[in-house]
Amino acid sequence: MEKVGIFFGSSTGNTESAAEAIKGLLGNAELFNVADTKAAKMAEFTNLIIGTSTWGVGDLQDDMEGFVSDMASVDLKGKKVALFGLGDQSSYGDTYCDGMGKVYQALQGKGCDVIGFMPTAGYEFDASVAVDGGEFVGLALDADNQGEKTDERIKTWVAKIQKEFK
Repeated sequence: MEKVGIFFGSSTGNTESAAEAIKGLLGNAELFNVADTKAAKMAEFTNLIIGTSTWGVGDLQDDMEGFVSDMASVDLKGKKVALFGLGDQSSYGDTYCDGMGKVYQALQGKGCDVIGFMPTAGYEFDASVAVDGGEFVGLALDADNQGEKTDERIKTWVAKIQKEFK
C-alpha cells in the first residue's frame, strides 16, 4: 500500500485524536492539520483520508471549510479517498456528521473513488447528508455519546479501507 495522506480539521481535539488512531493502525501515513496545510498537498498522495467534525447545525469545522473550497482546484483523478467524520447524534440528530457529507459532496465529479462506506446500524440519529444509499459515506464517530465504540469502529474501518487503497 502506498503512503496515505490524512487531512483533518479539529477544533476540540477529537478529530485529531481519531486521525492519530487511524495513522497508528495504517502505519504508512502522514498527518496534516488543514489549519496549516494547503489543499494542493493532496496531489502528492494516491491514497487520501479526510476527517472533519460537524459544528452548529450541520456546518463544516472552520478550518475544513476553507480547505474544501480550495480542493476545487486540486486534481484528484484516480485517487482513492476515504472519509471520517465526528458529530453529536444526541444534540444534533438531524444533522449528524453533515460535515463529512459536505466533504463527500465536494468530491463528486472530481474523478476520485470514495471508499470506506459504513453501515448506519448502531447509531441513533434522525437525518444526515453523510448517508448515501443507506450507508454512511465514511466512518461516523460520536465521541460524546458513543465514545466507547470509537476504537472498534476505527479498527473495523481501517481494515476495510486498507483492502481498497492502492
